[in-house]
Amino acid sequence: MTLEWKEDRLILIDQRSLPSKEEYVECLTHEDVYLAIKNMVVRGAPAIGASAAFGYLLGAREARTGSEEMFFGHMVSVKKRLSESRPTAVNLFWALDRMERTLNQLRKLERKGLIASLESEALKIASEDIEINKAIGKNGAAIVRDGDGILTHCNAGALATVDYGTALGVMRAAVQQGKKIYVYADETRPYLQGARLTAWELMKSGVDVTLICDNMSGWVMKKRLVDLVLVGADRIAANGDAANKIGTYSVAILAQRHGIPFYIVAPLSTVDLSTPTGDEIPIEERDHREITHLGGYQIAPDNVKCLNPAFDVTPWNLITGIITEKGIARPPYNISLKKMFE
Repeated sequence: MTLEWKEDRLILIDQRSLPSKEEYVECLTHEDVYLAIKNMVVRGAPAIGASAAFGYLLGAREARTGSEEMFFGHMVSVKKRLSESRPTAVNLFWALDRMERTLNQLRKLERKGLIASLESEALKIASEDIEINKAIGKNGAAIVRDGDGILTHCNAGALATVDYGTALGVMRAAVQQGKKIYVYADETRPYLQGARLTAWELMKSGVDVTLICDNMSGWVMKKRLVDLVLVGADRIAANGDAANKIGTYSVAILAQRHGIPFYIVAPLSTVDLSTPTGDEIPIEERDHREITHLGGYQIAPDNVKCLNPAFDVTPWNLITGIITEKGIARPPYNISLKKMFE
């Protein structure tokens, strides 16, 4: 599992160390969780959301002996701090809002009972994520044929969720159904989630995976090695525009050019109906050293100007379908996605 709650601490697998080392980070305060999310110890929209829920719980535990005014004021600060960790993944805000609703609904409880209820809610968010991912996997496996070549970008596996995965969860479900598949994993520059995480996960699961550089996707498609593209998402707008790891937009254009179905795979908690289109999705700009350095070595000239958006937005008309726990949404997404929430 990507994360584990143990009595008074959140334990996270340190995804920065994979695949060479399996190391863990213990979070004892909400600030620890903030730093873990911001510094990419944990990443992937569902995993970020679940981690934030436990960060909110840790914040409540920090102020458990304070006055009512101090406690609830502290919780406002805790939510604000955690919400500042990363701006694009909407699951972060969804989980914090859910924890805050629990707090406000039960604010008359004595402090010990209130904190126990927050713990129960955080654990529920984590356990629900696993069941949701399994439902997504089952729904998505229906479109996977025996012998399909599947291309994926970034990491939408167990490491991006509490467990099981979204896009990789579909692949896992297809394999469990006895289907033979072949996966091409883009390396995903500059942070190399595909090379470091997706390839590692699929190999551990016994799935046939081939690692390619990002700029090889078009050629692999032209050679008819790819039948299907499955990727995750960090935020899906009401019209179906989907923000995912930088480079996804390029893959979608290539898929359309070669007549290959392109699917987004994500839970409904990633759908943000309050965001009309992808133009309104905030895009995180990350440290330029991720581009200028590789494995600690400088690979670019000193003082070169850089642009390092962590995400791009794939417009709805390049997306064949959006696979969720409630089924597969099809265009027009402003109708099909809204219907899934009814």
